[in-house]
Amino acid sequence: MKEKAVKKYLTLTYGCQMNERDTATIAGLVERSGYQEASSFEEADLIVLNTCSVRHSAENKVYGKLGELKRFKQDKPDMLIALGGCMAQLDEVRDKLKKMGIVDVVFGTHNLHELPYLLEKAEAGLERPVIDVWAEAGGIVENLPARRPGGISAFVNIMFGCNNFCSYCIVPHTRGRERSRHPDDILAEVEGLVEQGVKEVTLLGQNVNSYGRGLESKLDFADLLRMVNQIDGLYRIRFTTSHPRDLSDKLIQAIADCSRVCEHVHAPLQAGSNRILQAMNRGYTCEEYLRLVRQMRATIPGVAITSDLIVGFPGESEEDFRATLAMVEKVRFDSAFTFMYSPRTGTRAADLKEQVPLEIKKERLLRLNEVQYQIAREANRQLENQAVEVLVEGQSKTDSERLTGRTRTNRIVVFEGGKHLVGKLLQVVVREARTFTLYGELPKGEGALR
Repeated sequence: MKEKAVKKYLTLTYGCQMNERDTATIAGLVERSGYQEASSFEEADLIVLNTCSVRHSAENKVYGKLGELKRFKQDKPDMLIALGGCMAQLDEVRDKLKKMGIVDVVFGTHNLHELPYLLEKAEAGLERPVIDVWAEAGGIVENLPARRPGGISAFVNIMFGCNNFCSYCIVPHTRGRERSRHPDDILAEVEGLVEQGVKEVTLLGQNVNSYGRGLESKLDFADLLRMVNQIDGLYRIRFTTSHPRDLSDKLIQAIADCSRVCEHVHAPLQAGSNRILQAMNRGYTCEEYLRLVRQMRATIPGVAITSDLIVGFPGESEEDFRATLAMVEKVRFDSAFTFMYSPRTGTRAADLKEQVPLEIKKERLLRLNEVQYQIAREANRQLENQAVEVLVEGQSKTDSERLTGRTRTNRIVVFEGGKHLVGKLLQVVVREARTFTLYGELPKGEGALR
């Protein structure tokens, strides 16, 4: 009797760390349904795209990939293509997908756990495309399977959704309102990861600072950090993203007190003009942000502060933009992700009349990057000839003869060393500092800490 062929799948992930973590669950779900991971598009019977809608560029990448997959679908008509993530939550995207006729299954951010059932419906051929997207989130579904890529680092969701409604951001519309996981579930997941060899976890949420919302007990993010910090065998704890409005004194002190929590806070400023911050609905002023910076640097020794910055928000004048440059000079971010404003349908900012022309946005982005990159270079050069603690992640992507890892302040370090050092905490001496990368060498004895 001929054996039944094993079905193969591939996943494609776009966007943030939250999506990367969701893809691990998607992979776990389809593997539990009998699929095995494929090594190529040609081999795959199922391709799942986990999408992002924060900017138009992210959506365009997905549409481009669907066009590429069309020829694979033509050669292999039984192949299933599923699309989930934030794009799936948008009505106009679902309408476009119907017209394209390529995607067989569309599922949303709130019903990811239903993917196996939706795939069964598509395989039965009774309905194509199968579209099931929940407009609102239900309760948090725990104990879903996950196929993690392995390694020494892992993402752990602590909450879902966002209540902030920044005027430029689509996330509250695609991820729903804030819901917190129970701390026992979070701790159990982290403990399980440590047992599997994970040395570092990154706690994820659209705004981790508001963790605790929806819980019966009066826990907040500072309390959770102290709880995770007690897990034996864990080397490092990171977290993202941290909204400045909810960055409490209690949380700053917890970061300073917890030995496993890294001295790195990603607190997106977004703009350096109070007028623009108000239009963005960010909920703080530049003066309040500077107070937070002063407090973090006074309380957390050696803290690295990083940011997101947007240029060309509707109505941004040259004066507003220069105020952003001035704030960048005052704060001196260790690094920053910089973006041109991208209108998102459904957000308040998209309907504002004073849209900034693309050429002006491009010119401002170049000026902003010039200032920020110089600051990053100067900050990195202060580390030259100093020893830094590095958690070794693996081989360098650009040089197979070297290893790469990160400092506690999230700086990338490249140095020569053997593969047996992967997963180790080392002291590495920085010999050359560039804008985005530190280059170092091991002291005699390899500098191993653990």
